[in-house]
Amino acid sequence: MSPFLVREGALTPADCAALVAKAGAAGMQDAGLAGKTTDHALRRADVVWLDDLADTGGVMDRLIRLVADANRDGFDVALDDFAESAQIARYDASRQGHFGWHSDIGRTGLAARRKLTVVVQLSDPADYAGGTLELWPDANTFPAPAGRGTATLFSSFVLHRVTPVTMGTRWSLTLWAHGPAYR
Repeated sequence: MSPFLVREGALTPADCAALVAKAGAAGMQDAGLAGKTTDHALRRADVVWLDDLADTGGVMDRLIRLVADANRDGFDVALDDFAESAQIARYDASRQGHFGWHSDIGRTGLAARRKLTVVVQLSDPADYAGGTLELWPDANTFPAPAGRGTATLFSSFVLHRVTPVTMGTRWSLTLWAHGPAYR
């Protein structure tokens, strides 16, 4: 099983710009953690759910195909659902946006069924500094590519973080694919 896969061009620059515009115009909320808690020492970002934005079904369809192909090519885990809406996050330098080391698989509820995580870079990397998505799948850490529209896919149990944004704003879309519990 591959610890992570990268797919450039998962979304077009026009798709990314449209999602950023829709998310920015929507009522974004302070990002929480599992269990509906907030801890700004761990995570500081604003989020909106893709299901709450009009005319985004085509994006979701493309991401579902992307996950199916990546699962066949590199993960080979049992998947049966996309039970959670994708999340668009804004990490802004004015708020020192970041997300400390964590995994996406949880102990209960839908989070316990997360098998694969997909993070799509929506920002042009020239629009911000810092904000690197880093993966820690083994004894080494790896920075994810920051090309606009690039998707990084990894097992939801892999530790990862977003380093503090020091200039500008980083936008990303995160989606989780679900399946039966690991045995």
